[in-house]
Amino acid sequence: MLTFQDFEALGEDEGKRKDFILQLINEHKSSEDYKIAEMAEEYDRKKNTTIMQYRKWLYDKSGKQIPDNYSANYKLPSGFFPRFITQLNQYLLGNGVVLEKENKEKLGETFDIKLQRLGRSALVEKVAFGFWNFDHLEVFKFLEFAPLYDEETGALRAGVRFWQIATDKPMRMTLFEQDGYTEYLRDGGEVKTKEEKRAYIQTERKSDIEREISGENYSGFPIIPLWGNSHHQSELVGIQYSIDCYDLIKSGFANDLDEASMIYWIIKNAGGMDTSDIAEFLNQLKLLHGATVDGDANTTVEAHTTEVPYEARKAYLEQLRNDMYDDFQIVNVSQLSSGQKTATEINAAYEPQNNKTDEYEYCVLEFLDALFKIVGIEDTPKFVRSKIVNQQEETETVMLAAEYLDDETILKHLPWLTSEEVDEILKRKSSEELGRMGVTAEE
Repeated sequence: MLTFQDFEALGEDEGKRKDFILQLINEHKSSEDYKIAEMAEEYDRKKNTTIMQYRKWLYDKSGKQIPDNYSANYKLPSGFFPRFITQLNQYLLGNGVVLEKENKEKLGETFDIKLQRLGRSALVEKVAFGFWNFDHLEVFKFLEFAPLYDEETGALRAGVRFWQIATDKPMRMTLFEQDGYTEYLRDGGEVKTKEEKRAYIQTERKSDIEREISGENYSGFPIIPLWGNSHHQSELVGIQYSIDCYDLIKSGFANDLDEASMIYWIIKNAGGMDTSDIAEFLNQLKLLHGATVDGDANTTVEAHTTEVPYEARKAYLEQLRNDMYDDFQIVNVSQLSSGQKTATEINAAYEPQNNKTDEYEYCVLEFLDALFKIVGIEDTPKFVRSKIVNQQEETETVMLAAEYLDDETILKHLPWLTSEEVDEILKRKSSEELGRMGVTAEE
């Protein structure tokens, strides 16, 4: 494993740095974590690799394996993994980050969107990297960023982002260091310097005579890892085999139904018929819906169909589905939609998901803490989780305690009001009170 100390030992030798960058990228792409991340990306796109690569085989008399190109071979990938990832990520980040102080605008207009994308990539691939680019956040996936960690502290100290739109096109590589970044281009076998190292923050000053450009860097490394969980592994690990089992049973069930729709013909007392005679018999049936059979008076033809075991497979698929929700610690909303659930029942159903989200939230808070230091913000981030509630019961509970609470607290606890609506209502109430006192609120 290559580390920051290995890179640091190269010094400023440009040739060695170029060779090191290629070595780092190749090592990164051949790692076990990278392969798991690639597979997790496929599952997240509903291209579950196990079922999509599944083939049916036949064996001849000698035991030789040959592809089965005759029977049905449906491949039905399920969408459990993207559903679980979306539900977990949006449960925490769906309503964006709430800051106690007025610092949100310093993070850029697209911050909440970028943080959601960053979180999703972290859950799918195990880790994603947020790059603070002057006034906004950019997302680097694990599949496109090779990190260099410090051997002593484990902190991210440098890294290389790489991308290539097609195999016959050049590869772009950007080396990120504490004191700036350098861009490289590989077209064929040679690595060329596309742009010399420059500082992260560029300041341009113009006058009538000349233009001056100066640069400065951040107090820390502006690329920060966001881990999807405390185990530092993809969320696909552990759940993949259950998904594969579900896909294989469901696809096999479809294959059996397809084959069961066929009629099998048994010709009795016609031992003289060979394979070509049987094929001709079936062709006549398909063409004319009738056929004759040469033989003695005892020759008969019988049609048969097969019965598919339905109930057992249906029950096991349902059991697998419930087990996956339990193993991933995600609420099965279909179970909450049956009947009128009380607030206590809903909260109890959400408890496993809350526990899992708490762990994920710690990872996000750790990321935000490091990011705020780079941006220069001192604030406390909070999240409003998206969940199903019994609105009538929740509202009644709030109103019972209303006489002991101020207006803002009451409004914030009403389940059917968004944070934006609460702010607007408070502003209007404040304007109305000023108006009654004869004071005109300034625009």
